[in-house]
Amino acid sequence: MKCIVIDDDKLIHIQIKKFAEKVKDCDLVGTYSSAEDALKNIDIDDIDLIFLDIEMPGMSGLEFLSALKSSPAIVIISAKDKYAVDAFDYEVDDYLLKPFDYQRFVKAVERVKDRLDKYKFSRLEENAVFIKENSSVFKKIFYEEIYWIEALENYITIYTERGRHTIHFTMKAIEKILRPEMFMRIHRSFIVNVNKIDAIEDNYAIIFYRGQKKSLTIAKSYKDDLLRRLNIIKS
Repeated sequence: MKCIVIDDDKLIHIQIKKFAEKVKDCDLVGTYSSAEDALKNIDIDDIDLIFLDIEMPGMSGLEFLSALKSSPAIVIISAKDKYAVDAFDYEVDDYLLKPFDYQRFVKAVERVKDRLDKYKFSRLEENAVFIKENSSVFKKIFYEEIYWIEALENYITIYTERGRHTIHFTMKAIEKILRPEMFMRIHRSFIVNVNKIDAIEDNYAIIFYRGQKKSLTIAKSYKDDLLRRLNIIKS
């Protein structure tokens, strides 16, 4: 698991380097004193886990998260707990309060590894994904079966023709796997299969799911892009 540290505190770089050397499969490949430095010098898509400070000169940790189109696992490292609520809105995996010890560091890393291993998606076909539901069962879901995906803190629920599947995964991670020509994010909490939208009513996407009308909120920042994706005929 490739990891980097983004923190303006050099002592944190040294501490995490020492800790990471003791943890199996935690390969620390870079340390950066600013978010700008990290964005300039490394391909984030090649990184599995980022240890990220919040308060830094220039771009803050939260601004860094906002700038990412897709995100690896994130563990926040901060001396203050007041950012915790905002941080978890970005679907971070853990929040370490400075100073933290080796045991707490290991717990955060193991939490990330468990999520990535236990609930990993496998895109084995162009028209389907496989969900790892437990240690021995992979369930196949065709893209055309999916109506929408909803975020629930650190979980997502996938609504399909055959029912719902709730797993420990993030919206940013699932966006990397879904086919972009079929799916679109319309809100922080919703990704929809555009082919399943029955109507647009004000700021809601209407989907008829298993005999019931569902109204999914469309955030203002996504509405124009959604309307461009749909074949709109104006009277």
